[in-house]
Amino acid sequence: MAVQMQPSFILTEKFEKLKFTDFVSVDSVSTPSTPSTPCSPPAEPYSIELVKDSDREELLQFLRTFFIRDEPINDSIGLLDGRATCSELEDYSLKELDNGINLKAVSNGKIIGVCLNGILERGYVDEIEEVNCNDKKFAKILKLLDHVAVESKIFSHFPDVDKAMTVKILSVDSSLRGRGIAKDLMNRTRDLARELGCGIMTADCTSHFTARALKKLGFECIYSLKYEDYKVNGEVVFTPATPHAAVTVYTQRIA
Repeated sequence: MAVQMQPSFILTEKFEKLKFTDFVSVDSVSTPSTPSTPCSPPAEPYSIELVKDSDREELLQFLRTFFIRDEPINDSIGLLDGRATCSELEDYSLKELDNGINLKAVSNGKIIGVCLNGILERGYVDEIEEVNCNDKKFAKILKLLDHVAVESKIFSHFPDVDKAMTVKILSVDSSLRGRGIAKDLMNRTRDLARELGCGIMTADCTSHFTARALKKLGFECIYSLKYEDYKVNGEVVFTPATPHAAVTVYTQRIA
């Protein structure tokens, strides 16, 4: 479900696939490569660290505060509906917490940013299965993400690549945004991807702000789906507030 650099950025399995046109698809793209860069000087001292299983409760509280409420499509369908959180969304967000590629930004012992990642391999869409979801509103999000996973055909744009790093959720404390924390998390994610032999990084953006931020980081859009064009049984499902007009898939080749 993508991600958050300005208000929100949710990306993806269903978070790897929490991949969210007329369906618009770009058939061929020349995607720029952006080399890793040193972490930018922090406004306050912080470090980028691997997430540990013991971080679970603090991560959940962070997501409840800075991600789940900010996500445009969550708000669009009233996902929380007066609740403090959505337990099924939390479970999906942290289902691979100990995979060794999730990152956190930490300052004074407190998590101030997260980048939850996963690995996709060529042919992964063939393994997508319909999930039994008790929360009917969250099920709508999963269905959208599965649709985008199938239609975006990520690996068709990179015939020489068989493995990708997918950024599922990128979120920063709202009081600290604009200080380079998200960029540093992405740079470290790129380093991990390179070490694991991934040829590209990819992210599904349900937020206009996230898409704009990734573009500034050198990512390029390979797929776009306007919310007004995504319908189930002839009805538009998501009507997020302006300027969130489409779900997009952004990718970047790893140098």
